Amino acid sequence: MSGASGGDTVHLWVWLGTVGGIAALFVFDFLTHVRKAHEPSFKEAGLWSTFYVVIAVIFGGGVWIFWDHTHGIEFFAGYITEKSLSVDNLFVFVIMMKTFRVPRADQQKALLIGILLALLMRGLFIAIGAAAIERFSWVFYIFGAFLLYTAVHLAIESLSSGKSTDEDYKPNVLVRWFQSHLRTTPDFHGNALMVTKDGKRLFTPMVVVILALGVTDLLFALDSIPAIYGLTDAPFIVFTANAFSLLGLLHLYFLLGGLLDRLVYLGFGLALILAFIGAKLILHALESNDLPFINGGHAVEGLPHISTGLSLGVIVAILAVTTIASLLRSRAIR
Repeated sequence: MSGASGGDTVHLWVWLGTVGGIAALFVFDFLTHVRKAHEPSFKEAGLWSTFYVVIAVIFGGGVWIFWDHTHGIEFFAGYITEKSLSVDNLFVFVIMMKTFRVPRADQQKALLIGILLALLMRGLFIAIGAAAIERFSWVFYIFGAFLLYTAVHLAIESLSSGKSTDEDYKPNVLVRWFQSHLRTTPDFHGNALMVTKDGKRLFTPMVVVILALGVTDLLFALDSIPAIYGLTDAPFIVFTANAFSLLGLLHLYFLLGGLLDRLVYLGFGLALILAFIGAKLILHALESNDLPFINGGHAVEGLPHISTGLSLGVIVAILAVTTIASLLRSRAIR
């Protein structure tokens, strides 16, 4: 992995400053967009989506200049991959909002808090993944095999049924537990999380929606975290690429809107990306193999090396082709 070269140690003050900056952006989002419930216009959503992409590009440029170009490329490859997977997740978010009948003007609060919960849980996943990789090189075999499995499953799903926001969202067991054990009001009360009725403090359905969003994104992290570890093994890059991909997702949700249904080949494109990264992970595992039942416990030599720069090019090309093909097909159908 290219991330292993050139020194991956990041000073504590850089970590603290970066996490503080990301936290400040979330607080800024809450104060400027969520505190006053409203449905963002297309222009507003577009401007803020662009703002967060520009912030990510500036950050990646800083990594390139002040760290090195290798880690800069790794950040951009990871950011684009995670952002693409996040866009795919928006399909499910749209379905969830319809299933729970969340008023359009109140959806921003649920989304932002759900995204924040997702980032906190992903941070835990990233820490566990980093510790496992440092101690057990064979973890790359597991990550690679899981990504290949996910890619096949996603490709079959995309080719057989495509995407539709008219599908029903089926809450998982954890969300069903919340629904049955939390004392909630039958109706929403704006974007309030708790209300007092007959002298009793009750949760509103907004709390269940937020928990459902957080749990759902945690499940999505099962493929997104291994995917980015296929592009870099620097925990700082893994975390920041995930964080910046989630920042602005709130605005992207409102910006894309009906466009999501037109991205009919996005799922297939993401399947190709996951398969590519899964294969890269397995190649890396073979290059540093120490499992006794594979090649006698020795590294496998002569395997093709896939650089992060090449990975970035492949990812961008797949996304460009599948997006253009999706829009052309949607136009032809219309």
